[in-house]
Amino acid sequence: MTNKKTENKYADYTLKLKIDCKDCSGLCCVSLYCTKTDGFPANKAAGISCAYLNSDYGCNIHSKLSEKNYKGCIAYDCFGAGQRATQLCLTNGTWKTNPNQADIIFETFMIVFQLHQMLWYLVEAFQLTSDNKLKLTIDELIQENEQIADMLPENCSKTDLSAYRLKVNTVLKQISSAISTSTSPSRHSDMMYLGKNFKKANLDGKDFSMSLMIACNFTGCSLKKTNFLGADIRDANVKDTDLSECIFLTQMQINSAIGNKNTRLPYNLSRPAAWF
Repeated sequence: MTNKKTENKYADYTLKLKIDCKDCSGLCCVSLYCTKTDGFPANKAAGISCAYLNSDYGCNIHSKLSEKNYKGCIAYDCFGAGQRATQLCLTNGTWKTNPNQADIIFETFMIVFQLHQMLWYLVEAFQLTSDNKLKLTIDELIQENEQIADMLPENCSKTDLSAYRLKVNTVLKQISSAISTSTSPSRHSDMMYLGKNFKKANLDGKDFSMSLMIACNFTGCSLKKTNFLGADIRDANVKDTDLSECIFLTQMQINSAIGNKNTRLPYNLSRPAAWF
């Protein structure tokens, strides 16, 4: 059985999984492989600093990202992996002042990013189910997630997340299936919805997990318990739309969509600056 204390503890993860660039050192701007076709300033190999990363680890063109249409930069969110990896690897300084540790810092960041992404989904899954047995399983997975992270960076070379990811995916499928069955008996069989106009459609309980939904129009749709786990909603129109009861949405998905000041979001997500 879980209790209110456990539930509150997992609600607190919402803050932990928010990006905090001031406590990072531009890790996403260095460790990631980037391409212009994905909306980044230039093609860049992993481990090479972005040309626009300044000496204080801020972005020299941050205020102009929308103007320059750098959608990759605008959308990216690390689930708080940047500050966590920095905390795990260094008690002082950064990858630049500790060049001999740079590779291990970047590797740690990439592993923590995956862990935090799964943690984001697990925390929401915990809150979505009333099945105490399933809550216990989720609780154990969250603890295992923390244990894996706490063993970094020493165990980077030995860390294989495949088995852990399989267990997480199994739980997420259980949660998704239970919600979809209780609200809408059928899952959309087609996962390709490029540019589809859903305007004002009732999509309550629909399972769009892992679907390709680039440039879809969700204006005025009813989206209660609609599952967007892993769905690609880049450039999707969510203006004047209530997303507050959707499930398994991430900040990265929201950052890549097109909304406005009237778009309503789940409590754990922030409104992109461009939407105001």
